[in-house]
Amino acid sequence: MGKSCLAQAIGHAVIRAGFVVLYGSVFDLVREFQADQSPAEAQRTLVKYLKPDLVCVDDFGMKHFPPKSAETLLELIVRRHQNRSTLLTSNRPIEEWGQLLGDVPAATAILDRFLQQAEIIQITGRSYRLRQAPSTATEPEKKAADPEKKSSGLTAEKKR
Repeated sequence: MGKSCLAQAIGHAVIRAGFVVLYGSVFDLVREFQADQSPAEAQRTLVKYLKPDLVCVDDFGMKHFPPKSAETLLELIVRRHQNRSTLLTSNRPIEEWGQLLGDVPAATAILDRFLQQAEIIQITGRSYRLRQAPSTATEPEKKAADPEKKSSGLTAEKKR
């Protein structure tokens, strides 16, 4: 459907406009924060994600998050809220974020801040990657590519 491609294009346009962008998968973000062994390392990682004008986090909701991930994401969103822009791509509806994060109150707080000024772009249709595949796709792949069954989104919070 092109969520990642769209996020990358937005990031590229922001860079060309003279701003700083950090782009990565949610897996990388969580892995970095989980690897921190000391408060000083955690602070360095947090600063890395707080400084850029735009942080693009790709593939949010592809799998359940490890313990404490909700707290980390909450701190990141709270600290960036109304100061910097954040873009998330996800193939999961926001109603499922509490379950994915394993912390409904944290997910509610994240969404409260994140969606306050968000532009939500709902994308429906066939998978971009499967459109490129030969017509010998298996039944599960055909079902996954069915435009009636597939919906994804791109969400971005703009700073004031």
